[in-house]
Amino acid sequence: MVSDIKKQIVQRLTRDMLDLQLLRFIDAEPTWGYRIKKSVEADLGIKLRHGALYPTLNAMEREGLVESQRQPQSGRARKVYSLTPKGRNLLDAYYAVLKEQLKNKAH
Repeated sequence: MVSDIKKQIVQRLTRDMLDLQLLRFIDAEPTWGYRIKKSVEADLGIKLRHGALYPTLNAMEREGLVESQRQPQSGRARKVYSLTPKGRNLLDAYYAVLKEQLKNKAH
């Protein structure tokens, strides 16, 4: 029962705040789409569709939250994403809001 509720919360967070979740994964290390997809699935226990992932990454790049570089890998190029200063600011603000909310709930 508790695991079902936990999974529902993770799914809502991922669906409603996918960009922030992706920034968290990219912040850990510059990475590419397929690796993000597999990390989200392994770490959060939910299936992330390509149809949600890549449009979100593209929008984040257009907004200046991430930047990408093409890197050759096994005879083909893949896009490796990294955080920009704007993406770092958004992620820091997200963590500050979470910290504030948790602090307020403790009182």
